[in-house]
Amino acid sequence: MRTKLPSLLLCVQLAACATAGSAEAAQRKPLPRQSEPATIAVDLREAGRHLLHVNMVLPAQEGTMALVYPKWIPGEHSPTGPVTDLVSLQIRAGEALLPWRRDNLDVYRFLVDVPRGVSSLSLSFDFISPPAGQPGFSSGASMTPGLAVLSWNQVLLVPEGAAPESFSLRASVQLPAKWKDATALEEESRTADRVSFKPVSMEKLIDSPLLAAEHLQVTQLGENHGAKVLIAVAAETEAELQINPAQLKGMQNLVAEEAALFGARHFEQYQFLLTVSDGVAHFGLEHHQSSDDRLAGRALIDPELSLAGMGLLGHESVHSWNGKYRRPAGLATPDYQAPMKGDLLWVYEGLTEYLGEILTARAGFYDVATARDVFADAAQEMRESRGRTTRPLSDTAVGAQLFYAARSDWSALRRGVDFYLEGQLLWLEADVKIREKTHGAKSLDDFCKLFFGGESTGPRVVPYDLKELVTDLNKVSPDDWDGFFAKRIYQTSDDAPLEGLVRAGWKLSTGPEASPMFKAEEKRRKVIDLRASVGFVLEADAGSITDLIPGSAADKAGLAPGMKLIAVNSRRFTPEMLRTALDAKLPLVLLVENADSFSSTTVDYRGGPAYPHLERIEGTPDLFSQIVAPHAPPAQPHPQK
Repeated sequence: MRTKLPSLLLCVQLAACATAGSAEAAQRKPLPRQSEPATIAVDLREAGRHLLHVNMVLPAQEGTMALVYPKWIPGEHSPTGPVTDLVSLQIRAGEALLPWRRDNLDVYRFLVDVPRGVSSLSLSFDFISPPAGQPGFSSGASMTPGLAVLSWNQVLLVPEGAAPESFSLRASVQLPAKWKDATALEEESRTADRVSFKPVSMEKLIDSPLLAAEHLQVTQLGENHGAKVLIAVAAETEAELQINPAQLKGMQNLVAEEAALFGARHFEQYQFLLTVSDGVAHFGLEHHQSSDDRLAGRALIDPELSLAGMGLLGHESVHSWNGKYRRPAGLATPDYQAPMKGDLLWVYEGLTEYLGEILTARAGFYDVATARDVFADAAQEMRESRGRTTRPLSDTAVGAQLFYAARSDWSALRRGVDFYLEGQLLWLEADVKIREKTHGAKSLDDFCKLFFGGESTGPRVVPYDLKELVTDLNKVSPDDWDGFFAKRIYQTSDDAPLEGLVRAGWKLSTGPEASPMFKAEEKRRKVIDLRASVGFVLEADAGSITDLIPGSAADKAGLAPGMKLIAVNSRRFTPEMLRTALDAKLPLVLLVENADSFSSTTVDYRGGPAYPHLERIEGTPDLFSQIVAPHAPPAQPHPQK
């Protein structure tokens, strides 16, 4: 999963995880035997109203039976199953309507008394998909009148104890008229508006979201070790889903670069499911054979939005190897009800963030200068994350199930899911360390082939722990990797881990001009980012402070997140007015609204605009440019499907 926008994290739904202590929990019975697959039929025809209608048939046995709704969603690292959006539940045995009750402590658990002689239950319920503008991950906004992303975990109730890898389901979807669909599931039959899929395990069904839209286009990008790789793009209009030649070339190159990096694949076929719309939440979520990638409307048309968004594809597809195939043991839980342990998210997400960025550069989405800007922005943001002085990086991983949902205010003081960007920096250092130790003979690429590659296979999960990770790093380049990680992961620090940049030939600096990537990210996030100068981030339209850097000029002036700029130097606030005042290199006199109170404060900052950049360290080898240079032959074009 990838997101760099704190506001996306505000509305991830967290629910109580308690299951122990329930009187009814002790009455759990063996799973009823499956003589044929359970069925699930989803009606998407009211997607424009954010309503899904669901019918299921499940195996049953007499007595008190528990049905569970998936709670811990792979890739979201939190109990984000949106059980509050499951409504109108009715359970029948034949024609008889059976009463049900919710477990008193585990709200994801529904109990029903099954009469004697009943071997199956029929369920009907609705699912309320959030309206446009609702942030979050898969439980955020996912549907508009013109398109929908269906995450199967949101529309499933299954017998408690059903093993994800063996409980079989036959799924079908009824589509609105003229809609098309794309998914990693194999089609069994199709009528004018209904698609039925071959029976699959619950694990594979939940791992295979469906993208449907009136405007949808599928293009083959290439092959990865004999497996086809495609991209399905859905948009609100036909014009917004058109991939231009440069973007297509980058996508094809990404497939080739991943094949070269890992040396094997672990999917039968891979499909990027790319949604381009302002009506859905924007994020990425990984799956074995597909990825749920969501970008802003016009992301394929607007050059700045494209620049800021294309890195999402690399990040999510890398997860097919790092996260889905090789998975930390604490995240490889037996089912969707068991809590996950996120202590190795600095590998799961941090290493993926690093590999995703360098592959995006190798594929040609970024030139070398832009790749440097990406790392400069990450370094500056992590340097400003002052919570590091009291919270080690390991704590951001262990606490991820809460901190994904933390508010954006005071995030630099609180410290959020820093294992993404800080992980990016520390894995750069690990890469450089290997290159130096082996005099350029090996790199982190060799570790990726060893740890994530091997023989090409279909989807499977191979858990690991820190000991195995360190063992394989030592096979590539013997070193004190335990000590390396102990210092950077488990100890507090006063500064971000910038040693990798320095040893790669570059150092973090600031300059008066924002890079194209910085401007693109400001546009994507709809903010004015002055953290490296004045010390705050503002909503571009409203002028409200969303975060503030401890120790900055803004902090010393008494400003705080939630305050709103009304005027700058006696002139009404506009983004242009604020930037003009900053250019003058004089203190800023700000009229600020704080709830119902107004006050004037002076920010004593005279340094002018300041934005992160990387500065070359003369006399040192430029390893960074070597790392992001293409490693695979240019991809050959494939016909559109």
